Amino acid sequence: MNPSPHTGANLPSLRSHNSALVLDLLRTAGEGGISRLELAESTGLTPQAVSKITARLRTEGLAAGAGQRASTGGKPRTVLCLVPSAAYAVGLHLDRDELTAVVVDLAGTPVAVRTAPFDLGAGAAEVVETAAGQVESVRAEAERLAETPGAASPERLLGVGVALPGPLDHATGVLGRVTGFPRWDGFPLREALADRLGLPVVLDKDTNAAALGLALRGPGDSFAYLHLGTGLGAGLVLGGALYRGDRTGAGEFGHQVIQLDGPPCDCGNRGCIEALCMAAVARGDLAEAARVLGVGAANLVGLLDIDRVLLGGRAVAAAEERFVSGVGAVLEERARGPVVPVMMADGGTHPVAEGAAQLVLAPVFGHARVFGRGRGRVSVGG
Repeated sequence: MNPSPHTGANLPSLRSHNSALVLDLLRTAGEGGISRLELAESTGLTPQAVSKITARLRTEGLAAGAGQRASTGGKPRTVLCLVPSAAYAVGLHLDRDELTAVVVDLAGTPVAVRTAPFDLGAGAAEVVETAAGQVESVRAEAERLAETPGAASPERLLGVGVALPGPLDHATGVLGRVTGFPRWDGFPLREALADRLGLPVVLDKDTNAAALGLALRGPGDSFAYLHLGTGLGAGLVLGGALYRGDRTGAGEFGHQVIQLDGPPCDCGNRGCIEALCMAAVARGDLAEAARVLGVGAANLVGLLDIDRVLLGGRAVAAAEERFVSGVGAVLEERARGPVVPVMMADGGTHPVAEGAAQLVLAPVFGHARVFGRGRGRVSVGG
């Protein structure tokens, strides 16, 4: 984030790398918790350092006791766990025709969700106001549903992650010539939303946000997340880290030209995989749509030597087996080595919106590496 008056929640311990490591272990331990000794063994910190960190986390309400484990010869071990309700983040998915807003707690669990019709081409002022209104509405819904008073209140809300179609500059929060909506080119959406909401805002492509959420859930491998909805794009995770490229433009998967004399695409080229795939979906030819998607997936596998292909998006979700089997058949046919598996992405009910919230949460738990190149920062404390 650029310096601004929109500071994050007052959680000073989150400034510490060691505290972030401890918090992450508390998060992954779940409700069962983890002992101080186990925290010291896992982090390499001294027991004294772990005791100081956990004491601060407990004072700030981020950690709590979760009982004791039976003795194995010494004193019973006190077990600690994360307090998910200590802080929240909002994830916002601005699709071309639909807006989804979700509030998640520190564990990444959705607390409240709102989905509404949306027009990405309505103009900057209207889009910013509509998006801000949905953020405020979903925060109010989270407040109503939460058991803890003050949930998702400004002092406990770390920020807002926003995901939408690219291209865009993640580092500056400025949009590019969004396919089908070239008027967005050069608009500072992150700054406009931060000013309107009075909260930190992080901006990224929809496919990157979803891929980030998937990377945090799964093994540290290399995969491509292919999203077929109102458009077609990819999120790339290489060696466990989200890959954006030096100009944050990686993953424009849908604009591979695979037919030189093909139909025109909204990006200005002809024969793009997005144009061919979306046309097949529109006429109900899902077998052809899956075949075209498979050709693009095979190109990625050959170029990047990835371990998995994950599928998502509204069009895929409506016919999961058709797409998984169709894309898989193309990859098997074109394989020059071991066949790369194809499967549906397990990214929650709203993978892009939930991934957008992780744009805010991941740095809190020390997951800077997952962001890969061109990563952003969220202010969480002074």
